[in-house]
Amino acid sequence: MKRLHFIILASLLLSLLSFSQTAIVRGVILDEGNTPIENVNIKASTGEGTATNSNGFYELKIPYGVEITVIFSHISHERVEQKFLLKNGQELEYNPVMLLDVEQIATVVINTNTRLKVDGVTSISPQMLRTIKGAQPGVENILKTLPGVNISNELSTQYSVRGGNFDENLVYVNEIEVYRPFLIRSGNQEGLSFVNTDLVHNVDFSAGGFQAKYGDKLSSVLDITYRNPVDFGIRADLSLLGGSLSAETVSKDGKFSGIAGVRYRDNSLLLNSLETEGNVEPIFADAQTFLTYRFSSKFHLNFLGNISLNKYNFQPENRQTNFGTISDPVALLVFYEGQEKDKYQTYFGALKANYFVNDDLTLKFITSAYQTTEQEYFDILAQYRLGEVNTSIGDENLGEVEFSEGIGSQLTHARNDLDAFIVNVEHRGDYKIDDESTVEWSVKYTNEDIRDRLVEYEIIDSAGFSIRPPRFSQPNYQPYESFSGPLTAFENIRALNRITINRFQAFAQYSKSTNWNGHDVFYNAGIRSHSWNVSGEGVSGKTQTVFSPRAQFTIKPNWEKDVLFRVAGGLYYQPPFYRELRDSTGTVQPDVKAQKSYHLVLGNEQSFEIWDRPFKLVIEAYYKGMTDVNPYTLENVRVRYSAKNNAKAYAYGLDFRLNGEFVPGTESWFSFGYLKTEENIDNRGYIARPTDQRLKFGALFQDYVPNMPDLKMYLNLVYNTGVPGGSPSYADPYNYQIRLRDYRRADLGISYQIVNPERTYDAKWKKSVKELSIGFEIYNMFDNQNSITNTWVRDVYSKSQYAIPNYLTPRVFNLRLSARF
Repeated sequence: MKRLHFIILASLLLSLLSFSQTAIVRGVILDEGNTPIENVNIKASTGEGTATNSNGFYELKIPYGVEITVIFSHISHERVEQKFLLKNGQELEYNPVMLLDVEQIATVVINTNTRLKVDGVTSISPQMLRTIKGAQPGVENILKTLPGVNISNELSTQYSVRGGNFDENLVYVNEIEVYRPFLIRSGNQEGLSFVNTDLVHNVDFSAGGFQAKYGDKLSSVLDITYRNPVDFGIRADLSLLGGSLSAETVSKDGKFSGIAGVRYRDNSLLLNSLETEGNVEPIFADAQTFLTYRFSSKFHLNFLGNISLNKYNFQPENRQTNFGTISDPVALLVFYEGQEKDKYQTYFGALKANYFVNDDLTLKFITSAYQTTEQEYFDILAQYRLGEVNTSIGDENLGEVEFSEGIGSQLTHARNDLDAFIVNVEHRGDYKIDDESTVEWSVKYTNEDIRDRLVEYEIIDSAGFSIRPPRFSQPNYQPYESFSGPLTAFENIRALNRITINRFQAFAQYSKSTNWNGHDVFYNAGIRSHSWNVSGEGVSGKTQTVFSPRAQFTIKPNWEKDVLFRVAGGLYYQPPFYRELRDSTGTVQPDVKAQKSYHLVLGNEQSFEIWDRPFKLVIEAYYKGMTDVNPYTLENVRVRYSAKNNAKAYAYGLDFRLNGEFVPGTESWFSFGYLKTEENIDNRGYIARPTDQRLKFGALFQDYVPNMPDLKMYLNLVYNTGVPGGSPSYADPYNYQIRLRDYRRADLGISYQIVNPERTYDAKWKKSVKELSIGFEIYNMFDNQNSITNTWVRDVYSKSQYAIPNYLTPRVFNLRLSARF
């Protein structure tokens, strides 16, 4: 009996010891489109195994204290192997991304999980973001090749989508809304994009007809997800335009993970190639981090932080711009005195708590704070003359000004300061009713505290006589008659505003996927509400509330061909932000209404094979009808509103995008877009809006040398027809509908991978480096003269105004070194 008790006790102790000697690896397995993969076979080297469920989730128990190799395999995806060495009781979250297996899917066009893009979202590979750089590297460099997206300024990260302006685009990072500076008026002054591509895990972009869970803007949504690292790593990038350094790590117990990056940018290489010569110091830097702490399997806490410091100092000296025609060439010569000093500092921090109640219910709590302090100071005297240009071929003075036809001067002054503090508190949640149905909701409060001092004036002088603004009725007949009226600046803006805006937002939406008569069907319906009030010193506005219903419907017919059809639409409101409340004189108009637009988007996707490789063609037709429109003008990248809801507008167009493996193992695409957008101000008739870009062609092509696959290239092509060039101050835009010249740009990048992560090397130094490459880039390869705006110059003799194009950067060469450890 004693022996029997001993055997039972020993068995219990061994069982307990065996039970304690385990650790857990769990996570969600995704494909390249960030879609969960079902039925992934997961096998540990010690024999343990499991498989993912319909949501891509898995949980695997493995022994602790020994190095275990876990293999993730799927019939249509490349195999993933990962080694783990965990502590007793440690729980580690590992979320691998499985690439499509090109060889195994030769008879399958595109995996069923990735082809059903039911929500009309374009996904961009983060590896592509890090590989394909540009004059302004970042996600915007890829966006400009998509149909419907207009970026006609390589010095700027601002973009317009399907006829909207720069203020009509939403940007989220891990479900947290991010902001951009207020006072930026020129692409030269812009710093870095908020999104650090070294930290990115996934990029989704929607150009219209987006779901109710996204906020209240009229044009687009850029939804970024930063990654949770699973190992230690360092990534570095260095070029003649600056550099970046990022590091990622995870604690031994797997509870803490973090990724951080610093970036430095110096645009001197680009700005020194512009027509305006002078001393320029454009220095931009930022530090960004995304941290995660897993208190338990049910509760995770994230922190997103960003600090950005931007300085732009400029002392212009001279400029010569040749324009006109071959038979009648004209040149603008400008000599400058003075300087410009701009400074933008932004601080952003956000906490996000995720509570996984069970497999079906997730609750999220988000709080964020954003502060920006901006300073824009300049005093610049420009003395200009218009003249005839020497056109004699072979003459040593070819292109020089021989005879001045007009002389004048312009003094611009600004002392603009802005301090904005924005706080958000939000609760989000989602509940899975079953495997096919999901409910999502959110309640959000926002407080915006804006302090703004605006002091600007412009004095224009032609041949010694000050030009008065046209709004003054007293005539000026100098030099024939003496003028006794007061001296007045041509443009004079003075305002001191302290504004507080309180916002309450909420949404609820329902999504369901089902099968109807053998056809796969998905539909989504939701509604948003937004209530806001504007108050401040000497300002009082009434509370306004809008409701925005939205819906999507997608059907994938049970056909032999891989085709789906999608329709989306709804009402989209854009309650005014601070800049939309401020009119051209700097006065805040608190009762400005939300701009209203209804979207209708019809889409079709077809997946097929060419050369035994997968391709996809996406076609979308859209229409947007807009009322209560707040008219605006564009000055480079600054948007100036009239702060009146005195216009109506429309936009319609057609977008095409063909992407696939034009070269085996690489992704490329070609896109084409047609757009027409017009507005009717005060019922005077329809004219083109400032963003009426009629035709757009974009291409992103990647290739490599077959016998030397480590030698790669990319070609980034953009062609946009010209947009309206604007009008002089106080001029009637109905009288100025001349368009800028077409925008044509080609960027070429060539790189060689010295160390390829997919290869093995004998050299010790190569074994210590995961990836190493060098590159050579040519921006604006064909040296096209593109312009962003016009400078309006008055000729004292003819009393007429000339539209002088402001040209962008010419051909520029760059070198790059990238490494990953």
